[in-house]
Amino acid sequence: MSTRLLLSCGEASGDLYAGALTRELLAIDPDLRIAGLGGPRFAAAGGRLVDDYRDISVTGLTEWIPKLPRLLAVRRRLIAAARAERPDALVLIDFSGFNFRLAPSIRRLGVPVVYYISPQIWASRAGRLATIRAIADRVLVIFPFEESIYRSGGVPVEFVGHPLIDLAKPSATRERFLADRGLTPSARTVAILPGSRPNEVARILPDLAAATRLIRRDVPGAQFVVARAPHLDDHLFDAVRADDAGARFTLVEGDTDTVLASADVALTASGTATVQAALHDTPMVVVYRMSPLSYQLARRLVRLDSIGMVNLIAGENIVPELVQDAFTPDAVAREAVSMLTDRARAARVRQGLASVRQRLGGPGASRRAAEAILRVVRSRQSPVIGRPQRDW
Repeated sequence: MSTRLLLSCGEASGDLYAGALTRELLAIDPDLRIAGLGGPRFAAAGGRLVDDYRDISVTGLTEWIPKLPRLLAVRRRLIAAARAERPDALVLIDFSGFNFRLAPSIRRLGVPVVYYISPQIWASRAGRLATIRAIADRVLVIFPFEESIYRSGGVPVEFVGHPLIDLAKPSATRERFLADRGLTPSARTVAILPGSRPNEVARILPDLAAATRLIRRDVPGAQFVVARAPHLDDHLFDAVRADDAGARFTLVEGDTDTVLASADVALTASGTATVQAALHDTPMVVVYRMSPLSYQLARRLVRLDSIGMVNLIAGENIVPELVQDAFTPDAVAREAVSMLTDRARAARVRQGLASVRQRLGGPGASRRAAEAILRVVRSRQSPVIGRPQRDW
């Protein structure tokens, strides 16, 4: 009988990792069946979508409330799928607000739970460690410092390395990429990454667009490439459609790694893109903004001085962070212009990014994660009388 896995991820980055993981799982066991909550990358790799994450993904501590009916419906569908055809394991990828509530119902069916790309419990709400301990049979972490946190909390854990080591590959050289879009390869190039969720882009992109006019004033000839996440509404990018005051914007969808590899500086929302920028040796300005209510709640919960993953991994602020009220066009432009014109500062930033890359582990993270998941499955597998025979 084929091994069956149920997977749950709820963000663009989670879908990216789910796709890579699914490819490795099927390479190890071509007869394996995997289904769940994911997106286009998961489906393209061979997963079957029980539901699509793209209309439930949101950031912030209160922004999820309007989506609650849809979130509950998705959870019911996944639980029903597990009851109808009991999987050999449930694989969770980040998305803790949803997955923490999904896992107990499926674990009660006798299904082991593997948490891959675990929540950032070290950043806030330390009590979530107890939740992880209660719901997860094994946690697979992608940052080396996470391993000791989980181990000291009594959670079975394994460091597998960061999947972006393998995934962050540009599709073309800088020269070809820029020239093919009518841009000048030798000109100072600024990447703009406003996030992958609609509410992120709506709050972040207008001020990044305003900053480009100030950058162009101080760095004549600078050109701007916007990395647009797939499946976002066109109106979210109205701020970068016009050639305003000489600032020309080029929008590129679905090729973030080449955008970053072709840039001298990135203006990026906090998140996975900061790690991608580090892997491409691209200095960056990290920004973030959420609703005022979410921000006030976050200030009470978050126990870190930094939010940028590259700074957290390095253990020091190697790139500037501009959050909430500190995130203004003037501040963004000031930091970007400094890194574009001050070679010594840019060199120091790149030295810090090199230290981050060294700490992310070697290639093969997705394969190691797949092998770890199958070890959990095999340690728990036994013939089950009456188990449905129908494949996903």
